[in-house]
Amino acid sequence: MNIGEYSVRTPVISWLLVIIMLGGGLWAFERIGKLEDPAFTIKMAKIITYYPGASAKQVQDEVTYHVEDAIQRMEQVKQIKMSISRPGVSDIQIEFKDKYRAEDFPNIFDELRRKVADMKGRLPPGAQNPIVIDDFGDVFGVYLALTGEGYSWRDLWDFADAFKRQLVLVPGIRKISIGGAQKEVVYVDVSRAQMGELGISPSQISQILESQNVVVTAGNASVGNEYLRIEPTGEFDSVKAIGDVMIGSEDKKLVYLKDIAEITRAYEEIPSQMYYVNGKPALTLGISMQAGENVVAVGERLRQRVMELIPTMPIGIQLVEIYNQPAEVDKSVGGFLVSVGQAVAIVILVLLLFMGLRVGLIIGSVLLITVAGTLFIMYLDGIELQRISLGALVIALGMLVDNAIVVAEGMLVRIQAGMQATDAARETVGKTIWALLGGTIIGILAFSAIGLSPDSTGEFANSLFWVILYSLLLSWVTAITTTPLLCALLLKPGQPGGEHATDPYSGPIFTIFRGIVDRAIRLRWITVGMVIALFFLAVFGFGSVKQAFFPESNTPLFFVDIWEIEGTDIRKTREDTLRVEAFIREQEGVVQTTAAIGGPHQRYTLVYDPREISPAYAQIIVKTDTLEQIPEIWKKVERYMREQLPWTDPIIKSMRIGPGRDSKIEVRFHGPDPAVLRGLSQQAQGIMHDDPRSKDVRDDWRQPVKLIRPIFNEQVGRQLGITREHLATALQYAYDGTPVGRYRDGIRILPILMRAPEAEREDPGNLQDITIWSPALNQSVAAAQVVSGYETLFENTILRSRDRIQTITASCNSIEELATPLFNQLKPQIEAMQLPPGYSLSWGGEYEDSSKAQGGLMRALPIGFLLMILVTILLFGKVRQPLLIWLTVPLAVVGITAGLLLFNGAFDFMSLLGALSLIGLLIKNAIVLIDEIDQQNSQGKAHYSAILDSTVSRLRPVVLAAATTILGLIPLLQDVFFVNMSLTIMVGLGFATLLTLLFVPTLYAILFGIKPSSG
Repeated sequence: MNIGEYSVRTPVISWLLVIIMLGGGLWAFERIGKLEDPAFTIKMAKIITYYPGASAKQVQDEVTYHVEDAIQRMEQVKQIKMSISRPGVSDIQIEFKDKYRAEDFPNIFDELRRKVADMKGRLPPGAQNPIVIDDFGDVFGVYLALTGEGYSWRDLWDFADAFKRQLVLVPGIRKISIGGAQKEVVYVDVSRAQMGELGISPSQISQILESQNVVVTAGNASVGNEYLRIEPTGEFDSVKAIGDVMIGSEDKKLVYLKDIAEITRAYEEIPSQMYYVNGKPALTLGISMQAGENVVAVGERLRQRVMELIPTMPIGIQLVEIYNQPAEVDKSVGGFLVSVGQAVAIVILVLLLFMGLRVGLIIGSVLLITVAGTLFIMYLDGIELQRISLGALVIALGMLVDNAIVVAEGMLVRIQAGMQATDAARETVGKTIWALLGGTIIGILAFSAIGLSPDSTGEFANSLFWVILYSLLLSWVTAITTTPLLCALLLKPGQPGGEHATDPYSGPIFTIFRGIVDRAIRLRWITVGMVIALFFLAVFGFGSVKQAFFPESNTPLFFVDIWEIEGTDIRKTREDTLRVEAFIREQEGVVQTTAAIGGPHQRYTLVYDPREISPAYAQIIVKTDTLEQIPEIWKKVERYMREQLPWTDPIIKSMRIGPGRDSKIEVRFHGPDPAVLRGLSQQAQGIMHDDPRSKDVRDDWRQPVKLIRPIFNEQVGRQLGITREHLATALQYAYDGTPVGRYRDGIRILPILMRAPEAEREDPGNLQDITIWSPALNQSVAAAQVVSGYETLFENTILRSRDRIQTITASCNSIEELATPLFNQLKPQIEAMQLPPGYSLSWGGEYEDSSKAQGGLMRALPIGFLLMILVTILLFGKVRQPLLIWLTVPLAVVGITAGLLLFNGAFDFMSLLGALSLIGLLIKNAIVLIDEIDQQNSQGKAHYSAILDSTVSRLRPVVLAAATTILGLIPLLQDVFFVNMSLTIMVGLGFATLLTLLFVPTLYAILFGIKPSSG
């Protein structure tokens, strides 16, 4: 008794399985996590070290070098992806090896901190402790902005903080980050000349202010039975109180600080980063959710709490939504569920039309049971409903009915011939169980490369493999258990169709098809010749197929990145950004603009790639009504910036799906000399500029920046007791201000900065007149006495390295939809450049991303193909049958090329996965057909007749399996992420079906030397 017969004889067990899968599926659907994109680990960390006053070169040599040296001692590090040395700051980005997953990183980050801490002793004096940033990949899925006409930055921050304290308590919320807060400072504007007249040194004021407001313990005193704390007065209780501090002058008189200084509480004159929404100043609230949560449910709880808090908001303060991942996920999952429903309906309709009402209902029911069971297992395994897993369900739908069709077809023929249901189940399942299992395993192994691929792209699409694995294995289980049970209930001997019991394949369609197969085998060499000709034509034609990596998103958002000339004041960047933002809002279809000035937005989606902080950088998020409006707005913005702001260097880009980067074409030059690297970069950029298809040509070192260098006269300085440090402090005081203490105000600690009055700060020509306190003379002297002159130089303010080798990257984009044609044109020209000894070149951009992703697949492919070959050999226990099957595999390229060329598709990463699945489907169909031929041969039937009869008997299952898969993919044609994969499978499977039904039997006859006379 086999499984099929057991299912019919003891239906209780089979019904129990059905109830578990249906009930578990419904239960899981209500609880399963929902995401927009699959979660994948951003295997990166940053180490930032501040070294105030140092040049980029000094930072590189004295800080970056030592931090990199410590990092490289970790075996988990894949590469030091980028080290950026700027004046006063070292920014190092590390990438860890692909094999590590999310659960490994707490320990990795702990070890990273230990390595960095052990290295601190090698840093120079003045360098601050390195900061390890390990939440680099945090995603703030709900991204809000807070604006308020007439409210100060402090008012906005106070309300944002109060809002944060309430929202962080919502179940499922992990953390909330406030962005764009403006730093408050206390400015003490005092003239050095006036201090000199009174004989007051800056250090006097600094010492008094620092000591006056520090928290100190005054001890405790016993008073009777009490033990009381002592706290003296004198602490600043307001900014005004700072002016009441008394300073001793040279003639031993005391003066109030307010008499010689103007004391104000203000926002930092030169801000570090600002946000604007629709042209209004704003703070941002980035809200991240706990891992494994259903973001739609958390989003609903968050929305309800926000609605409760809105009545408490002061009049004029508005909460603006920039990005709402729960809403996007709900819309995305809802749309996909519609696609899944459409696919299920299409598959069932096809089955009803071609298999009859009863068999159609049987297979349709088995399909629904299998889908429900798959959802149940996905929930148990922690796989969320997201773009990839839902797409995998749609892809799997057609394949899920393959096994059921074969079993139902076999039982239908036998029951219509008068056989009892139990016997029909035993014979049908007994003959097909192992062939179906082998074919199912082959179909699963076709996707194994994505399951085994270790890189980030593989991790991104990893759930595709597991959903296919669970669903196909379940389809085999339900095919040999549930399908016989339902067939036994609904298909009884003597039902319609019984008149063909003597020969179920005597109908006109089967007769015509039998004649076609007979002719193909008789004209075997013509058949083989035509197939080989098609193969070479397809290989040649594949060179004309467009190549791509990942498609753009269908979310109606795009970005405008604005790069000013390096060294530009952030206030100029703000001015230009607001001009562009105002122009964008004038365009029809624009709903909202959100600008981040001086740095990137918070990471609000997993695939958002934040740029580094720079006062010369801004990014505008543009939200439109529809996706179709973006190209026209895009062109207008490009033209406006080219004509009205020609000094800027903008990049306009779409929102991506999956990994990627801003510049699709990148060439990196590595070597020791910055001047030589700049020359090589300019040469490469010249080649890019010469091609009319290129745009956004640039390099990542940007422009050299002017530097003012006072020439210190050390001899005179020694005589006056003035050091280089004294000069630097005086210059800092004259412009930025020097820190002289801190003012504590509740939760805020404000730095107190002493600086020159505004009149003395306005003109850089006053450098000569800046006064410096001379300890030797006990009075102030002019800077001109210790400065012999001034130089204006150019310096590199950005020095980048990769894996400790200085690297400059020249990049561009293509004006065309795909970058590959331009890349193929530029690559040989740039590689023909003569590089000096010690310098090398490497490619980045989409080429590198695609190579890594495909490389990850290719490393995993041999294992998958080896297992597939072993399965075919184990199934047949012979060599010729597997050889026959694998001879047909390369022919899949015919359908792939035809489909992509015919419908103007591109061979991208998802198309590659589609090609792998197509190979699995082709092998699976061939296995079932060849197994049937072998079985009929083993029963003593004439060899030629066995080939014809077996092929005809497999016509309906193979065609129906192909039709359900092809038609079931129709809903995915409207999804930009899956359209190329769908085209690859649909057209490829159509051709693969012809291969299975015509070429496989012909090749079988050739390999086994079977002639028509043998029939």
